[in-house]
Amino acid sequence: MTKFFKSSIIFFLIILFFNSCGIYRPVDTRKVPINANERTKKNIQQGKGFTLFDSQKNKGSGNFEFASSNPMWRASIKLLDFTPFSNVDYAGGIIITDWFNNDDANSNESIKITVKFLSNEVRADGINVLIYKKICNTNSNNCTVSKIDSDLSNEIKLAILKEAAIIKEFEDSQIVRPDFQMPGEGTDNNQL
Repeated sequence: MTKFFKSSIIFFLIILFFNSCGIYRPVDTRKVPINANERTKKNIQQGKGFTLFDSQKNKGSGNFEFASSNPMWRASIKLLDFTPFSNVDYAGGIIITDWFNNDDANSNESIKITVKFLSNEVRADGINVLIYKKICNTNSNNCTVSKIDSDLSNEIKLAILKEAAIIKEFEDSQIVRPDFQMPGEGTDNNQL
């Protein structure tokens, strides 16, 4: 009786293990082709797969998708291009502008914008914008720096998020590789 009990427990645990792995996922057949070749072609066109020995892929120099693959990063660089940058570190997730003012030569006030990336996703909590103000006394070389808590940082954050959403939407619409052909479909696909 104990052997039967142990066997049934082991069988139950194996079934539970395989069930929790998510082996079975229901798929909408209206969106996924039934034919394996068509499904493979669609996945590769959408960038969900990979190809071996793709002769079109590695022509010329390498394909580096470093900072250009992050829509939040690209949107921030695009929106802050009116000011010089003092520190731009993609790996650290930070952009710091240099001190700048409104081009008035007599102005003794300057601001600095810092953008911190907390996530690679286009989300409101994935970015933090800080603004600092520097006021220098013209008679002496004393300068005071303070953090500004104003609506300007929220406006910059919203502008970056809107631009990043536009970039992401454009990228998602451009994923399809219409030039891809399954092996054996073209006239010059006799090579592997």
